[in-house]
Formats: sequence, structure tokens, C-alpha cells
Amino acid sequence: MCFNLIQTYLNKKSDTVTLAFFRLAFGLMMLFSIIRFSAYGWIDKMYIQPKFHFTYYGFEWVKPLGNFTYILFFICGLAALFIAIGYRYKLAITVFFLSFTYIELMDKTTYLNHYYFISVVSFILIFLPANANYSVDALQKEKIKRLQIPTWNIDVLKVMLTIVYFYAGLAKLNSDWLLEAMPLKIWLPNQSNTPIIGNWFHKEWVQYAFSWFGALYDLIIPFLLWNKKTRNIAFVFVVIFHVLTKILFPIGVFPYVMIISTLIFFSAGFHKRIMNFIFAPFKSKLTVFETPNTLIETMKPPKYNLKMCFLALFMAFQLVFPFRYWLYPDELFWTEEGFRFSWRVMLMEKAGYAQFYVTDAKTKQRKAIDTTRFLTPFQEKQMAFQPDFILEYAHFLHDYYEKTGVNDPIVTVDSYVALNGRLSQRYLDPNIDLAKEYESFQHKTWILPFNDVIKGF
Repeated sequence: MCFNLIQTYLNKKSDTVTLAFFRLAFGLMMLFSIIRFSAYGWIDKMYIQPKFHFTYYGFEWVKPLGNFTYILFFICGLAALFIAIGYRYKLAITVFFLSFTYIELMDKTTYLNHYYFISVVSFILIFLPANANYSVDALQKEKIKRLQIPTWNIDVLKVMLTIVYFYAGLAKLNSDWLLEAMPLKIWLPNQSNTPIIGNWFHKEWVQYAFSWFGALYDLIIPFLLWNKKTRNIAFVFVVIFHVLTKILFPIGVFPYVMIISTLIFFSAGFHKRIMNFIFAPFKSKLTVFETPNTLIETMKPPKYNLKMCFLALFMAFQLVFPFRYWLYPDELFWTEEGFRFSWRVMLMEKAGYAQFYVTDAKTKQRKAIDTTRFLTPFQEKQMAFQPDFILEYAHFLHDYYEKTGVNDPIVTVDSYVALNGRLSQRYLDPNIDLAKEYESFQHKTWILPFNDVIKGF
């Protein structure tokens, strides 16, 4: 019975217009993001000016390319344009995934959940026939064009969006968020200059209302979008929620990405009307995309089945990977071991202070380090409360001062961190020589215990 249901689902077909619309929207959004990033001067500020770059474990070899970084962004933007119009799509989406992910990995300081989301979605799109219609490829090659594709090609993207929303909601089910309204109790009063509603942000009940609504929204919105009866009202809430977060918080293009992405839940008829509107100036060409392919479709079962199995395993990984923090013993918000890449969006207000010392192992001469010599203000701020940042910077200091003649430099740090409105407490063991500690997937025993308890997922 179960096998028959699976087989029936895998044989189910949907109009290609939905996936074509998503491809067009995704490509244009990414092109806009690349242009925006460049226009604000962030390529130079984030990747060229800094003397030091924080790397991801296992990807230490990924480095900015100097002035060639501009070329990397250009290639990424050009690939996004080709994705949008569906020109040499398979090559374009592959190049986009590789170039965008390389950009994302160049400096850990710039980590954002929506960068990871873009990398994941672009990876999935490599395996989907998003150029099967309404594309230059379909216009040029009759054998590519399809009016229908297997439904799972569209549903896999819906499932990915469901994971992002639902897991973000699960992460909010903690005592700080629900019982203390933290960190919104800190953030909202700072937005009191917001027109019309700003004065309300000082009221405690409003802070709690935002916290509870945010958790409830993330938990139920994907299921409301799946349901045809509740889809329209759900999308209204999507727009209101993300526009409001855009007004209140500096989170870049993420709200727009989520608003546009959720349109994939709508019917093929809705997407067809949009595509007809977009292609109105080329009405004579539109009939080409609406004509069935006269060629006999030849499927290669081994290759097709391998693709399905691979994407199924990839989605299973996406379901499990965010819970890797269960493998670590201490408070997640404190140690941040397993925090990234798990859809934990804007969950905490964390600030730190870190004073590094380098000691000559032979002469015992100790020197306090001026961090601003090597790090930008943004890098320094991010480094001060994230243990893997602190560890990597300590190794940088060891290597730097060893080259200047210091004998086997001992690197220690006096650090304090405040989490969600609590008083700051000492963060790392000040007696540990961090130059002798190495990054790994193991628990960092030199992080001092958190002196409170946060209950929840």
C-alpha cells in the first residue's frame, strides 16, 4: 500500500510554469542582490579591505581573491541573469551555486541564514528541469520543452521552505523567547522612532505579543500555504510579517526573498497569469511555450532514479542536520556549537568583550593586543562572542607574533559575554593557551559554563 502511494505520487504531473516562474523570480532576486551588494561598496569593505578573514572549519582554503573578487561577483551576477532567462540553465545554475557559495564561505563574519538558504535552493535547482519552459533554452531546443513535469520537482522546493519556517518556529520555543520576550524586549524599544507604531514598542505586552506571534507564525505558516483554502490569507500574513521585519530590522533582502519564494505554493494558473503578463510584449513568442512538444519524451530511468534518490537523501540531511546541537552538552546560545545552518533566525542579543594577550614562552614577557590592528569593527564585534572566531584569531596572533621573534607565543584571552539582557560573565578560561587548541567538531571544553538555564528546543 505504502509503495503504491509513493509510486502514484512520483508519477503525478504538474505544469512546468510553476517551476519556470520560480526560476525567473529566483534569478532576478539574485541579480538584484549582487548589484545591491556591489552598489553599497560591500565587496571592498567586506572582502578586500580587511587584513584578516574568518574561515569555516574545513574550508580554510576559501579566501577572497583580492581585486579579482569583483570578477567573482560579476560571474555570479551574470549566472543569475542567465538563470532568470533560462539560457544555458544547467551551466548557469551550477556556476551560480559554486560562485555564490564561494562568496559565502570567504568570510564567516558575513554569515546570514538567508545566504545559506540561497546556497541550498540553488543546489536543489541544479537537479530540477527549471528550463523546461518559458526559457531561452526551451525556445532554442525543442527537445528540452515540456508542458508538464513530475510534481515532486516543485514540491521539493516547497518542503525546503517548510523546513526553514517550521525549524525557525521550533527554535523560538524557548524560555527566553516566550517567557521573557527576549531579545525583542531589547530590540523593539530601539525602534520607537518607527512611524505610527513606534510608541507602542515600549509596552511590555507588545513585546510579548511580537514574540508569541513570531513563533506561531513560523510554526503554522508553511502548512497554511500548503492548504488551498488558507493560502491567500496566509500569503497576506507572509507579506505583513516580512515587510514589518524589514522596517524594524536590518536584515537585507531576506524578507523579499521569502515573500517571492512563497509564491511557489500558489496554483499553476496563478503563475501562468504572471508569466503571460511578463511575456505580453513577446506575445507572438508565447505560443511556442504553450505548444506541446511533438518529440517523444525519452526517460533514462537509472539517471532519473539516481537524481530522485540523491535529492531525497539531501532533504533528509536538511531535516536532521539542524539538530546536531543535541550532541553537545552545554547551552546552545552560549557555546553556539551547532547554531549556524540550523534556521535559527534572530534569536538572541549577544555582546562580548575580548582582550587578547601574547606571552613569550621563554622570557614570559606579556603583551596586550590591540585587536583593531588586524580586524575591522564589524569583525571585532562578531569575534568577541563566538568561540570559533576567538580560536581562529588566537592562532592568527600566534603565527603573526612568532614571525616577529616571539618564542612559541602563548595566546590567552580575557573575555566576557552578555546574553539576552543578562549581566555579562566570563566566557572562556583565561588560563588556556588557545594556540594549543584546535578547531574540530568536538565540544570546546575551554568555554566556561553558562550560569543560567534556557529551556526549550
